[in-house]
Amino acid sequence: MSFFLYLFFGLVGLLLLLFAWSVRNPRRPVTSPFGADVLEEDEPGHLAYLPQIQQALAKTDYEFLAGRVPIRVQRRVRHERRSVALAYLSALRGDFQSLLRMARVIAVLSPEVAAVQEFERLRLSIKFAWQYEMLRMKLLAGFAAAPQLMSLSDLVSGLSARMESAMQELGERAALAKELSSSLGRRGMGAA
Repeated sequence: MSFFLYLFFGLVGLLLLLFAWSVRNPRRPVTSPFGADVLEEDEPGHLAYLPQIQQALAKTDYEFLAGRVPIRVQRRVRHERRSVALAYLSALRGDFQSLLRMARVIAVLSPEVAAVQEFERLRLSIKFAWQYEMLRMKLLAGFAAAPQLMSLSDLVSGLSARMESAMQELGERAALAKELSSSLGRRGMGAA
Protein backbone atom coordinates (compact mmCIF):
# COMPACT_ATOMS: atom_id res chain seq x y z
CA MET A 1 0.00 0.00 0.00
CA SER A 2 2.81 2.46 0.81
CA PHE A 3 4.26 1.90 -2.69
CA PHE A 4 1.00 3.11 -4.27
CA LEU A 5 0.87 6.03 -1.87
CA TYR A 6 4.40 7.10 -2.88
CA LEU A 7 3.51 6.65 -6.54
CA PHE A 8 0.35 8.73 -6.10
CA PHE A 9 2.19 11.59 -4.34
CA GLY A 10 5.00 11.40 -6.89
CA LEU A 11 2.54 11.80 -9.75
CA VAL A 12 0.76 14.66 -7.97
CA GLY A 13 4.13 16.36 -7.38
CA LEU A 14 5.11 15.88 -11.02
CA LEU A 15 1.79 17.32 -12.19
CA LEU A 16 2.23 20.32 -9.90
CA LEU A 17 5.72 20.92 -11.30
CA LEU A 18 4.42 20.69 -14.85
CA PHE A 19 1.60 23.09 -14.01
CA ALA A 20 4.01 25.58 -12.42
CA TRP A 21 6.29 25.33 -15.46
CA SER A 22 3.39 25.92 -17.88
CA VAL A 23 2.20 29.10 -16.14
CA ARG A 24 5.62 30.67 -15.77
CA ASN A 25 6.34 34.01 -17.45
CA PRO A 26 8.18 33.23 -20.70
CA ARG A 27 8.72 36.89 -21.59
CA ARG A 28 12.48 36.84 -21.47
CA PRO A 29 14.22 37.85 -24.68
CA VAL A 30 14.95 35.02 -27.03
CA THR A 31 18.25 35.33 -28.81
CA SER A 32 19.60 33.25 -31.60
CA PRO A 33 23.05 33.23 -33.14
CA PHE A 34 21.53 34.93 -36.19
CA GLY A 35 18.94 37.07 -34.42
CA ALA A 36 17.68 40.41 -35.64
CA ASP A 37 19.42 42.06 -32.67
CA VAL A 38 22.73 41.53 -34.48
CA LEU A 39 21.44 43.71 -37.29
CA GLU A 40 20.04 46.45 -35.06
CA GLU A 41 23.19 48.23 -34.08
CA ASP A 42 23.80 51.93 -34.46
CA GLU A 43 22.68 54.26 -37.20
CA PRO A 44 23.70 52.69 -40.56
CA GLY A 45 20.56 50.56 -40.56
CA HIS A 46 19.69 47.91 -43.06
CA LEU A 47 21.67 49.41 -45.93
CA ALA A 48 24.97 48.75 -44.18
CA TYR A 49 24.31 45.01 -44.27
CA LEU A 50 22.70 44.69 -47.68
CA PRO A 51 25.93 44.01 -49.63
CA GLN A 52 26.89 41.18 -47.26
CA ILE A 53 23.43 39.64 -47.48
CA GLN A 54 23.49 39.86 -51.28
CA GLN A 55 26.92 38.22 -51.32
CA ALA A 56 25.69 35.46 -49.04
CA LEU A 57 22.83 34.75 -51.43
CA ALA A 58 24.92 34.98 -54.62
CA LYS A 59 24.99 31.89 -56.82
CA THR A 60 28.70 32.33 -57.44
CA ASP A 61 29.42 31.67 -53.76
CA TYR A 62 27.47 28.43 -53.87
CA GLU A 63 29.18 27.42 -57.12
CA PHE A 64 32.56 28.10 -55.54
CA LEU A 65 31.70 25.89 -52.58
CA ALA A 66 30.27 23.12 -54.75
CA GLY A 67 33.63 21.87 -55.92
CA ARG A 68 35.57 22.40 -52.73
CA VAL A 69 33.58 21.15 -49.76
CA PRO A 70 31.44 18.08 -49.00
CA ILE A 71 27.69 18.20 -49.61
CA ARG A 72 27.02 18.18 -45.86
CA VAL A 73 29.00 21.41 -45.44
CA GLN A 74 27.25 22.95 -48.45
CA ARG A 75 23.85 22.24 -46.90
CA ARG A 76 24.93 23.73 -43.60
CA VAL A 77 26.24 26.86 -45.32
CA ARG A 78 22.96 27.26 -47.23
CA HIS A 79 20.97 26.80 -44.04
CA GLU A 80 23.04 29.32 -42.07
CA ARG A 81 23.00 31.88 -44.86
CA ARG A 82 19.27 31.48 -45.21
CA SER A 83 18.94 32.06 -41.44
CA VAL A 84 21.01 35.23 -41.69
CA ALA A 85 18.94 36.47 -44.65
CA LEU A 86 15.73 35.78 -42.72
CA ALA A 87 17.08 37.68 -39.71
CA TYR A 88 17.95 40.59 -42.02
CA LEU A 89 14.46 40.43 -43.47
CA SER A 90 12.98 40.51 -39.98
CA ALA A 91 15.10 43.55 -39.07
CA LEU A 92 13.99 45.21 -42.30
CA ARG A 93 10.36 44.65 -41.30
CA GLY A 94 11.13 46.18 -37.88
CA ASP A 95 12.63 49.25 -39.57
CA PHE A 96 9.57 49.57 -41.79
CA GLN A 97 7.15 49.30 -38.86
CA SER A 98 9.15 51.87 -36.92
CA LEU A 99 8.99 54.24 -39.87
CA LEU A 100 5.23 53.72 -40.12
CA ARG A 101 4.83 54.61 -36.44
CA MET A 102 6.89 57.73 -37.06
CA ALA A 103 4.68 58.56 -40.05
CA ARG A 104 1.58 58.31 -37.85
CA VAL A 105 3.12 60.71 -35.32
CA ILE A 106 4.07 63.13 -38.08
CA ALA A 107 0.53 62.88 -39.47
CA VAL A 108 -0.88 63.85 -36.08
CA LEU A 109 1.54 66.76 -35.72
CA SER A 110 1.10 68.01 -39.27
CA PRO A 111 -2.24 69.74 -39.84
CA GLU A 112 -2.29 69.46 -43.60
CA VAL A 113 -2.07 65.69 -43.86
CA ALA A 114 -4.61 64.77 -46.45
CA ALA A 115 -6.44 61.54 -47.12
CA VAL A 116 -4.14 61.07 -50.11
CA GLN A 117 -1.12 60.80 -47.81
CA GLU A 118 -2.97 58.37 -45.56
CA PHE A 119 -3.86 56.31 -48.62
CA GLU A 120 -0.20 56.37 -49.70
CA ARG A 121 0.85 55.01 -46.31
CA LEU A 122 -1.74 52.23 -46.60
CA ARG A 123 -0.56 51.44 -50.15
CA LEU A 124 3.06 51.27 -48.99
CA SER A 125 2.09 49.00 -46.09
CA ILE A 126 0.29 46.58 -48.39
CA LYS A 127 3.11 46.64 -50.95
CA PHE A 128 5.70 46.00 -48.24
CA ALA A 129 3.67 43.19 -46.66
CA TRP A 130 3.20 41.47 -50.02
CA GLN A 131 6.86 41.73 -51.04
CA TYR A 132 8.00 40.72 -47.55
CA GLU A 133 5.90 37.57 -47.48
CA MET A 134 6.84 36.56 -51.02
CA LEU A 135 10.53 37.03 -50.28
CA ARG A 136 10.24 35.21 -46.96
CA MET A 137 8.58 32.24 -48.69
CA LYS A 138 11.30 32.16 -51.35
CA LEU A 139 14.01 32.20 -48.72
CA LEU A 140 12.31 29.46 -46.70
CA ALA A 141 12.00 27.38 -49.86
CA GLY A 142 15.72 27.78 -50.48
CA PHE A 143 15.62 30.10 -53.45
CA ALA A 144 18.10 32.94 -53.40
CA ALA A 145 16.23 36.20 -53.88
CA ALA A 146 18.81 38.99 -53.87
CA PRO A 147 17.00 41.27 -56.39
CA GLN A 148 13.75 41.14 -54.42
CA LEU A 149 15.70 41.85 -51.23
CA MET A 150 17.19 44.93 -52.89
CA SER A 151 13.73 46.08 -53.97
CA LEU A 152 12.34 45.69 -50.46
CA SER A 153 15.33 47.50 -48.99
CA ASP A 154 14.82 50.35 -51.47
CA LEU A 155 11.19 50.63 -50.39
CA VAL A 156 12.23 51.04 -46.74
CA SER A 157 14.99 53.48 -47.69
CA GLY A 158 12.54 55.61 -49.67
CA LEU A 159 10.16 55.76 -46.73
CA SER A 160 13.06 56.63 -44.42
CA ALA A 161 14.10 59.52 -46.68
CA ARG A 162 10.52 60.82 -46.72
CA MET A 163 10.32 60.63 -42.94
CA GLU A 164 13.58 62.56 -42.57
CA SER A 165 12.27 65.21 -44.92
CA ALA A 166 8.95 65.45 -43.04
CA MET A 167 10.78 65.67 -39.69
CA GLN A 168 13.01 68.43 -41.01
CA GLU A 169 9.94 70.31 -42.27
CA LEU A 170 8.24 69.94 -38.89
CA GLY A 171 11.41 71.17 -37.18
CA GLU A 172 11.53 74.23 -39.42
CA ARG A 173 7.88 74.97 -38.71
CA ALA A 174 8.43 74.61 -34.98
CA ALA A 175 11.44 76.95 -35.12
CA LEU A 176 9.43 79.47 -37.15
CA ALA A 177 6.51 79.25 -34.70
CA LYS A 178 8.87 79.75 -31.76
CA GLU A 179 10.51 82.71 -33.44
CA LEU A 180 7.11 84.23 -34.23
CA SER A 181 5.91 83.64 -30.69
CA SER A 182 9.11 85.13 -29.30
CA SER A 183 8.87 88.24 -31.48
CA LEU A 184 5.23 88.72 -30.50
CA GLY A 185 6.20 88.36 -26.85
CA ARG A 186 8.91 91.01 -27.18
CA ARG A 187 6.51 93.41 -28.85
CA GLY A 188 4.01 92.86 -26.04
CA MET A 189 6.70 93.53 -23.43
CA GLY A 190 7.86 96.70 -25.23
CA ALA A 191 4.32 98.06 -25.47
CA ALA A 192 3.64 97.53 -21.75
